[in-house]
Amino acid sequence: MTTPAPSLIRQPSLLESRAATAAAEPRQKISGLRAVLLGGLTVGICDITDALVFFGLYIPATPIRIFHSVAAGLIGRDAARAGGIPTAILGGFLHFLNATIITAIYYLVSRKLPAIVRRPVAYGLAYGVVCYFVMSFVVVPLSAAGRGLSWPEWPIVFNGILGHALLVGLPAALWVSRAGEPAR
Repeated sequence: MTTPAPSLIRQPSLLESRAATAAAEPRQKISGLRAVLLGGLTVGICDITDALVFFGLYIPATPIRIFHSVAAGLIGRDAARAGGIPTAILGGFLHFLNATIITAIYYLVSRKLPAIVRRPVAYGLAYGVVCYFVMSFVVVPLSAAGRGLSWPEWPIVFNGILGHALLVGLPAALWVSRAGEPAR
């Protein structure tokens, strides 16, 4: 009995063949509502993780204090601090609501400007930067937490711009791109 000679041609592994198949197949579209909800969840998780890590190290702020600062936008700083765990929970709810609204706005704009669906990375990063400036210089100053218009310290600005580009705008755009372009 003879054994066959080993082949000189390398056969792809199972993982490599599945990756090649997945890359060749178009991604399955999801509904706009699903894109917005999953985008809001992803953005919310990414953004709050950034806030907890950055402000936990920079200030240092406790997680409850960070969630209180979100709730302060609705009920004011003093009421948020005095509310304990319930206002921290309110802050968490409001944070994810804002993340979902941010994703919904991107989705609605994508229905009028389909180019942002075709190039989600570039437009998502830019959208994240816009979100940072709108939140910092429009939404927060007009909220019950309002601090007026002032520039934060440079590490906060740098983290805010970079974090919102990568952790807010980009995931929102990537999820919305899964919903595809609007029907013509």
